[in-house]
Amino acid sequence: MLSRVEASTTGAAGGAEGNPPVPEVRRKRGRPRDPEADGRILAAASSLILLRGFDNMTVDEVATSAGVGKATVYRRWARKEDLAVAAMEHLYRDEMPPPDTGSIRGDLHALYASVITFVNSPAGIDYMRTTIKESMRDDRIATLYREASDRAEHAARVSYERAIQRGEVRPDIPVGETIQLIGGLVVFRAIKRQDMPTEEDLDQLVDLILHGIST
Repeated sequence: MLSRVEASTTGAAGGAEGNPPVPEVRRKRGRPRDPEADGRILAAASSLILLRGFDNMTVDEVATSAGVGKATVYRRWARKEDLAVAAMEHLYRDEMPPPDTGSIRGDLHALYASVITFVNSPAGIDYMRTTIKESMRDDRIATLYREASDRAEHAARVSYERAIQRGEVRPDIPVGETIQLIGGLVVFRAIKRQDMPTEEDLDQLVDLILHGIST
């Protein structure tokens, strides 16, 4: 007859003849991953980047703002730089559909109005300045910004293509450069920390563009 120690040892090794194997002890699973944590972390990080810039954003603050532990953040993004890139990508995903008012003047008025409203808000001007600064610092963020700008320009191009089909503007206009005029103005003023165009400038800006492209 086997002693208790011998019986336990034999069973753990796979079981001797006539002795069933000792069942494996299942390890308790850890806390299930919060599917909403990623969104909260990215929202917190992007808000802090806009508020203070990348250099002054800390992972501790991101974790506190998102309501998660610091380890949770690092499990998803091993470095602060990776988190910043993901957060900026989160910002760049916001896209507005191109307006369709039935005329190029109406479309430009609606498009420029949304741009002016955005860049005159605290979050908007912070977004512009942070984007410019971080794009110069990190090629990955520069790529994200370029892709976001390309998507926005592609959406705006639809308005000009409709206007060409309606005969409102000349078919030979440089659409890309025309779209970039207002964007370039906004970026230039952000760099120089000058006042942004306001709603009072809206009609004048639309007239400026139409004067150059109308038939």
